[in-house]
Amino acid sequence: MNNLAVWLSTPHQAMIEIAHDIGYRHVVLDIEHGLFDLEALDRIIALGKALGMTMHAKVLGPEAIPIQQALDMGADSVIIPHIGDVAHALRVTASAKYPTLGTRSFSGTRPARYGGVKPDYYDNENAKTRCYPMIESAAALKDVEAILALPTVDGLFVGPSDLSLDSGRGAYRNTDADKADLKKIAGAAAKAGKPWIMPAWSRTERAFAQDLGASLMVVADEYGSIWMGLEDAAKP
Repeated sequence: MNNLAVWLSTPHQAMIEIAHDIGYRHVVLDIEHGLFDLEALDRIIALGKALGMTMHAKVLGPEAIPIQQALDMGADSVIIPHIGDVAHALRVTASAKYPTLGTRSFSGTRPARYGGVKPDYYDNENAKTRCYPMIESAAALKDVEAILALPTVDGLFVGPSDLSLDSGRGAYRNTDADKADLKKIAGAAAKAGKPWIMPAWSRTERAFAQDLGASLMVVADEYGSIWMGLEDAAKP
């Protein structure tokens, strides 16, 4: 299950513990659309890391402060929404990496173990933390190869719903056009030698993503899991 992730919209500590005990090792925190204040976010990241889980923070937006805050709390990766063309991606993803690679500001918090750091800390942190811009706009899809070539980009996170909307197709329905976009993204990632992540809520999507070489698939979300559990319990 090392290639499967759960999706949280709230700082639900029990869900992380249950997911861990089932065998999940990746958690995506949807800070953008979810209900995370800074103190709760700090605690949930610390809990996941204490359990040995990889914590992916989908930040509030394509801005330096939310990116740096998530990394300062110890998030293993930042997933950055609302990326436009390659010029926009270059400006935004720089916030996820320390100079000279990027523009991230230093903070002596969890990653620095709350104290001074050695000279190689910055390069080590750049190599250890992951920056995944989202491909969820027509502009980002058009520039996907150039975005992947950026040294501040470690891979991609696909946003199929917003990509379909922004491309003028309306709601995402896993159509041939949707699949063509995913194939383009997967091909570009393979060419660049970088991973890509896919929300694969159905078994059909999961099989398709696996065939295209997705490195990580998000297969269960907090609200959906609660809904399905309650619905199943109500069946006669």
